[in-house]
Amino acid sequence: MDVTEDTVRDVCTDAVFERGERYLTEGRIHEMHRVDTTVTAVVSGSRQYDVRVDLATDGFAPWCDCPYDGPGACKHVVAVLLRCVDDPPPDEGDQFDAALDGVDADELRAFLRDELATDADLRARFLARVGEPTRQSADELRASIDRRFEETNPEYHVVFEPIDFTQWFDLANEYREQERYASAATVYRALVESLDDNMERVDGAYDHFSSAFSRALDGYVDCVAAAERDADAVTDAIGFLNERATSGTPFLAEHFEKAAVELREKMNEQPSK
Repeated sequence: MDVTEDTVRDVCTDAVFERGERYLTEGRIHEMHRVDTTVTAVVSGSRQYDVRVDLATDGFAPWCDCPYDGPGACKHVVAVLLRCVDDPPPDEGDQFDAALDGVDADELRAFLRDELATDADLRARFLARVGEPTRQSADELRASIDRRFEETNPEYHVVFEPIDFTQWFDLANEYREQERYASAATVYRALVESLDDNMERVDGAYDHFSSAFSRALDGYVDCVAAAERDADAVTDAIGFLNERATSGTPFLAEHFEKAAVELREKMNEQPSK
């Protein structure tokens, strides 16, 4: 979408827009980069905050690791978007393309293999991209998400700031693009379980965590319905949703109940084979 003052105003409140303008004029934006339509930056506030936006996505898909939990995007995101209105960073994607065009295939293969050997998240996404089904169970994936909660504020049980779940959502999306819906559902289920288990420790950035939960739950229902699964597997998924409605975080119970109903409806709408 076009980045204009009006489209930026659409993703934030008036008060936040004014604060973002002030941050921009005060020169608080650093290390700003763009690859294709994705812009990343560091914005100085009470500390340094990482910001990411997608200029081609409706609403810009904003993410920031600040503790803002109000409506819409935060001032750090707004500052970056406003910078893109008048002075967008150059696209570094062309540089990457030129380097890839000139690199030796064996060198590239060796580099990629070395990176895959040491980066588990990248390895998972690579395997998803080339069509391999997930080898991790929902429990294993959930454990890695749980660790992110533990690492965010190790001295206290409470979590005050947003957690970036992008790597798991990206992984699920890779599987969906490969039409491996069962694998995508496994990733979404892990996110749903971890967010449900940890939601009561959240004390800040409520909109961020609620949005992540809703996105994961919707993705789970969609992928279970899209996968070619037997009746027992669908029954298991509905049982999981109903069980979470009674044993999980109380204020999320209604969401699980609605998801179970939606999944039943989706399965009933599918033509019999």
